Amino acid sequence: MAPLRKTSLSMQLADELGKAIISGHYNSAHALPTEAKLCEQYNISRTAVREAVKMLAAKGIISSRPRQGIRIEDADNWNLYDPQVLTWMLDSNPSLSILKEFLEMRLAIEPQAAALAAQRADSESIAKIEHAWKNMAASVDCDSNFHRYDIDFHLELLNASGNRFLRQLRDFTSTALNVSVRYTTPIKGDTHMVVEAHKNLFLAVANGEVDKARALSVSMIEEAIALIEQVNR
Repeated sequence: MAPLRKTSLSMQLADELGKAIISGHYNSAHALPTEAKLCEQYNISRTAVREAVKMLAAKGIISSRPRQGIRIEDADNWNLYDPQVLTWMLDSNPSLSILKEFLEMRLAIEPQAAALAAQRADSESIAKIEHAWKNMAASVDCDSNFHRYDIDFHLELLNASGNRFLRQLRDFTSTALNVSVRYTTPIKGDTHMVVEAHKNLFLAVANGEVDKARALSVSMIEEAIALIEQVNR
């Protein structure tokens, strides 16, 4: 492999190794090279290699113990809430099962965020949700912008919930939605219907209709799950 550039060597190595592990290039049958071999392979110092190893260990992807070397952890131990880990997973294997799992998590969280937003959102938060919805409406003929504003809408809902724990899910949600909406929106076909659904949810939040906001959010996500299941048959 080519030597890494001298800027952020440990971060670059962590990125390359993380992608390689999650794509299956390295696994229990094909272990990671030793520290010495990685130094030689990437032409970097042992300090940079150890720092990269620490980064990946913090994400639950590998573990490193004295005299035991570097061990790849089982996928169940990976920190899926880490945006970088999620990006590696979605980039290497954007399977329908991963997307469905993400949608199921949204179903557990987002309707409550919408309900809380309907209860608590101030005028500034409501204006931001409205801005995202209106940008979606203005971008129905431009996929890249439409997807970006769709993601903005859902992130603003999390913000408007007033719950700090929900707000902490912004980076995770943004990363996963970036793949999810690009997959489900084309299946739906009519972006105008997508805009209308978001408009109705916005109005429920703006009007303080707690139960309606929750129900509309549930309906929106359940529709996406149904689309994934339909394609997966």
